[in-house]
Amino acid sequence: MDARTDLWMANLVDERDGAALYEGLARHEKDPEKARSFREIALAERRHADMWAKKLEKEGVALPPDRPSSRVRALIWLAHRLGTAAVVPMVLEAEATDADKYDAQGGDAAPIADEEREHRKTLVGMTRGQPTEARDIIAVRERWHRSSSAAGSIRAAIFGMNDGLVSNLSLILGVAGAGVEPRTVVVTGFAGLLAGAFSMAAGEYTSVASQRDLLQRQVDMERREIEEAPEEEAAELALIFKQKGLSTEQASRTAAELLKNPESAADTLVREELGLDPTDLGSPTNAALSSFAMFSVGAFVPLVPFLLATGNVAAGVSAALAFLVLAGVGGLVGFLSGTSVVLSAVRMAGLAALAAGVTYAVGRLFGATVV
Repeated sequence: MDARTDLWMANLVDERDGAALYEGLARHEKDPEKARSFREIALAERRHADMWAKKLEKEGVALPPDRPSSRVRALIWLAHRLGTAAVVPMVLEAEATDADKYDAQGGDAAPIADEEREHRKTLVGMTRGQPTEARDIIAVRERWHRSSSAAGSIRAAIFGMNDGLVSNLSLILGVAGAGVEPRTVVVTGFAGLLAGAFSMAAGEYTSVASQRDLLQRQVDMERREIEEAPEEEAAELALIFKQKGLSTEQASRTAAELLKNPESAADTLVREELGLDPTDLGSPTNAALSSFAMFSVGAFVPLVPFLLATGNVAAGVSAALAFLVLAGVGGLVGFLSGTSVVLSAVRMAGLAALAAGVTYAVGRLFGATVV
């Protein structure tokens, strides 16, 4: 193959991967509207793939098997386990990259760049509750509406572990650099682990509980509005249905039928206006336990070598182990996001090295007075 067909082959593989990814997300999406959006994007990706396949076949190039990459299989597995909301933020960067790639190629690829940008807008809309013109109009009248987005489970887990690892590594190396007794280093490490984990858990519990209270208040207000001003809510529902393609008469009739069941009407308005799932507003307890667990795991990593060795050997192994884990986590984030694995790994490990290096130097400089 020459450079041109090599480029076409890369485009074909990328588009097939995109189609497989969105087909997988559609299978695991519970919201019918979002599932439909995923399927539409998948069809567009299949159409793009067919275009590159025809070009390659015309040049006599054999096509590879149509199998999704390991990254796509991993993302689909995560969507199955954690929901599509945990995966969509990782896909956004890839869509932007694809648009830039096709812009640079020009020619037949230029129209595809515009479609990729539209795909990204659709995905951004999903992360923000799929804002529509109807919702914008309604929100002008009802100022209490506030948009919200589900917390990214994967991002929270990575942040918790990263925070625990970096903070406890810095603490342990700072104390070890001061030349204190090995037992003191271990006690300090466990104290840092527990203090940090409880602090993270308490902060996460308070944050999620406050957010849940706010969201529940919005849901309750929507239900009360249906009781107190059903005509206005019927107009809002009709406006939403018109934005979905129904005629004025069909939209009004559908809204009237839906309002016969106030609970269903409230559920629809909450989902469409606020972008909320009233059955899933977040669990403060689960968030707190998750933060506690992930911080503890991360904080325990740099402590392990000090349970088996002492002095500079333990400090060196602790730093090496921590940087290895951080590089692995950073590389995994890059892999799932479709960005540079090496850059992501180096960035995460590099920032940790800077923090740990400063605290160790301070410990060495001031000795036990740091403690």
